[in-house]
Amino acid sequence: MTTFDEIKVDISVVLGENEMPVHQLLRMGRGAVIDLDVSEDDDVKIYANNTLVAKGQVVLLGERIGISITEVLMRPPDIRPMRTDGPL
Repeated sequence: MTTFDEIKVDISVVLGENEMPVHQLLRMGRGAVIDLDVSEDDDVKIYANNTLVAKGQVVLLGERIGISITEVLMRPPDIRPMRTDGPL
């Protein structure tokens, strides 16, 4: 029987993006703020193994931060894995 215990998935959540020169980044000190290209109400992007799979909202859970998934994205057929053991 196949088990999923050994499958590793790298999950990344992207809040926003910003471009800046490396020298500017190196000059930043503790407590520096980097402006992002989003507002607090915008969805975050959720990646699994560098593939965009969902969108969500940041939520506060007591003193912890979580993500509430608002949309699961369908992958185009050209990047879906091919099955060789018959139809789904």
